[in-house]
Amino acid sequence: MLRMRSRGKIFRLRKYLIKMKSTIKIGMVQINNSFSNQSYLPYSVGIFEASARKYLKNPEKFEFLSAIYSRISVDEAVSQLFGVDIVCFSTYIWNVRLSLKIAEEVKKRNSNVLIVFGGPEVPIEGVESFLRMNSFIDLACHGEGEVIFPSILENYERREWSNAAGLSYLDEAGKFVQTGLCERTSRLEKIPSPYLDGVFSRLIKENSQTQWIALWETNRGCPFSCAYCDWGSATKNIVYERNLEDLFREIDWFSENKIEFIFCCDANFGILERDIEIVEYMAKNKRKFGYPKAMSVQSTKNFTEKSYNIYRLMAASGLNKGVSLSLQSLNEETLKNIGRNNVPIQVFKKVQEELTALNIQTFTDLILGLPGETYESFADGASTAAANGQHNRIQFNNLSILTNSQMGDVDYQKKFGLDIVETKIINIHGTLNDSEDTCERQRLVVGTSAMPKDDWVKARVFGWMMSLLHFDKLLQVPFVILNKHFEIGFRDLIETFTQSGNLPPLLSEILSFFTAKAIDIQTGGVEFSESKQWLNIWWPADELMFIKLCAENKINRFYEEAEDVLAVLLEMKKIHVRGTILNETMVLNKSLIKMPHQEGSFNREFSYNIWDAYRAGLKGEELSLKTGGYWYAVDRETLRWNSWEDWCREVVWYGNKKGAYIYACKASGFEKQLRFEKI
Repeated sequence: MLRMRSRGKIFRLRKYLIKMKSTIKIGMVQINNSFSNQSYLPYSVGIFEASARKYLKNPEKFEFLSAIYSRISVDEAVSQLFGVDIVCFSTYIWNVRLSLKIAEEVKKRNSNVLIVFGGPEVPIEGVESFLRMNSFIDLACHGEGEVIFPSILENYERREWSNAAGLSYLDEAGKFVQTGLCERTSRLEKIPSPYLDGVFSRLIKENSQTQWIALWETNRGCPFSCAYCDWGSATKNIVYERNLEDLFREIDWFSENKIEFIFCCDANFGILERDIEIVEYMAKNKRKFGYPKAMSVQSTKNFTEKSYNIYRLMAASGLNKGVSLSLQSLNEETLKNIGRNNVPIQVFKKVQEELTALNIQTFTDLILGLPGETYESFADGASTAAANGQHNRIQFNNLSILTNSQMGDVDYQKKFGLDIVETKIINIHGTLNDSEDTCERQRLVVGTSAMPKDDWVKARVFGWMMSLLHFDKLLQVPFVILNKHFEIGFRDLIETFTQSGNLPPLLSEILSFFTAKAIDIQTGGVEFSESKQWLNIWWPADELMFIKLCAENKINRFYEEAEDVLAVLLEMKKIHVRGTILNETMVLNKSLIKMPHQEGSFNREFSYNIWDAYRAGLKGEELSLKTGGYWYAVDRETLRWNSWEDWCREVVWYGNKKGAYIYACKASGFEKQLRFEKI
């Protein structure tokens, strides 16, 4: 009883102090990851500020401080928030722990400050426990902050929240209260633009050395309800469009402010007919002003002719950073369990081949550990994607549980036997020197009833081995030739290198490295592999092994052992490969791998049309493997790297999604046509 009375006195004191203030100071916090002096503009809190300035009855009463937009120490953040009356946090999995710590420290130093939390990491179910566990939070928001935030400010002086929709809080007596959910905004033109309304002008001026990345939405909502995602459920499966003229004006703002890179937040860019107009306008601005230079999009799940046109234009104008042809799984039972409908594999194959023919880079996402997925279905799915034209990159993502997703429900987890481990979040290619007092955590699925933990390790190793051998292109030439012309499946090819029984020493070392890393993750280790020697960053396991093979002068031995292993596979399958075909695929592939300190181009005669057959296989074209006199020239002069460090950064790191690991190759012009014989 005394505790409730004390809480009531504090509330009354706060109201009195609020009335005494002439200006109400507001701190905005949206922490994103920064890298190489590049940071994301804090788009979410920027919209909240713009909406408050537009819709408040007395906006002059409120003073907004510059937003905290990147990971800084708790002490530094608290210092920047000194003297504020309200702090608004936009939270997601990559910032929630640091945000909570900052909020707690701010509250300790000023018990009168109003702490507001919103974003996907604020739970819908279980929000009462969230508030009681984090008692320094005054208001938890659910829904679109553009509507909720101005309402909070209007009611701030009275500290009366019952009329403000979309809130959860503990009242003066400690009782849990929820106000009604607010309706989604269907007319997005009502939401002001933080870019056009000058919200970021001061932030950009104060941080003149920062290269800004713009977060941008052209529509809002997702028509899908994948169980691992909180996107569709949060927007009730309805997509609303922003005004096209406003989008054009924002593109002009990006150009004027020399914003190089745009991260488009749409769940399915290309789903709307007018999306081609957006790309056309951005391409026009790039030609005229040089900015924006590139845009990353989440491609629509349903590919159409409209989608092709968008991807063609983005590629032709140099805007695209790779087109995502996401599948997540090819197992029908798994797709049913997660509520996802993929395009038919025949459509995927057609789209992949057409984009490849246009030299448009693509990548495909597969998620490891989805409910109902077995090791066999996972390995078959990855192999099917490759066989149907995905030779650039499959991203094998570990399944992470998001707070407000269907998969976040305990009953769902029990139903499919999800084995979950909490791990530290490490950014791919993030520096080892990042030191802060709060690290973010994630919940990874490392086993299911369909994929027990031992099988999860096998699947994780399969993904890394496929990445190293096929997508990092160490053995892509022989793999494509053997698959296309000798009908050996990609699963058989990869598993030849994941069976520990008869592997020679170096290949056994690679397999042991991948296996140990998979077990490390399964027991709470981080997803990536550290290397102080190579750029002092965290590498994907396959990339670090790629570096070790090249930099430690093991590449020749790798190709010798790989050729022997593939020869055994052919013998086991009773497949007769004539002459030197296998050896020549190895020789050509090794000569293609980009390396530093190369002297002179590679020019050699081959007995078979290896390069032409390989390139045709990538595009899904029919071209017979023939004997003859074929001269191929590998250009090692145009691109050069004078240090291993530059090579690690520019080839292995930057070349990941582009699959840019091999030199250009062409017929050298010295061909002497001999007899031709189909193999």
